Amino acid sequence: IMAARVSASKANKKSEVQSHKHELRTEVQEFKRRRILEQSRELFFAQGYEATTLDTIAAELKVTKPFLYSYFRNKSEILNAICEIGIRSPLAALDAALATKLPPGEKLRLAIERVTSAVLENHQCIVVYRREEMNLEREEYQILADLNLEFDRKLSSLLVEGAKRGEFTFDDPDFTALAIGGLLTWAALWWRPMGRWSQHDVVMHVIRNVERMVGRKPRNTGAN
Repeated sequence: IMAARVSASKANKKSEVQSHKHELRTEVQEFKRRRILEQSRELFFAQGYEATTLDTIAAELKVTKPFLYSYFRNKSEILNAICEIGIRSPLAALDAALATKLPPGEKLRLAIERVTSAVLENHQCIVVYRREEMNLEREEYQILADLNLEFDRKLSSLLVEGAKRGEFTFDDPDFTALAIGGLLTWAALWWRPMGRWSQHDVVMHVIRNVERMVGRKPRNTGAN
């Protein structure tokens, strides 16, 4: 019995070591993939997708081109991944705000704060996406188009909820949601980290403009 316990203990330790090694390998691989995307994003943003070659990316990272191929099939797949970050990050921020139990007006304010922050933090990805849509693979183009539609639908639903509760006043929820999305995208196109306005400044300006767009009314607290 004792021998069996010792054997089982050794087996468990060996399994734990192997699991730890696997986790480390995964973390290293994710780090390397992230570095490829970061460097590629900066190059696509600065000089355009077509003017950037895999040789250029490899040279900037001080790696070989085969190293890049071990993580991405081609340059187009790198572009796909960068553009997805630009779309999925704001959508995730919107989802997080929508999951709260706040009333529509406060939920919208939180959503715009978080989404605008995500847009600015990933502004290079969004700029690359808007510039290089024509270079996306057809399937990826449709995936991102569907994600954009999902964002618009979710935002429109929030606006409808707020209007039903008397917190918002606007003409058309779908059109208003599109207008808000356009404002957010516009911020990504012109904002720069070292520019005139800080990220906080832009977030607050966008919140105020969106609240005016939806005719947000003060909450009725029941006080006389």
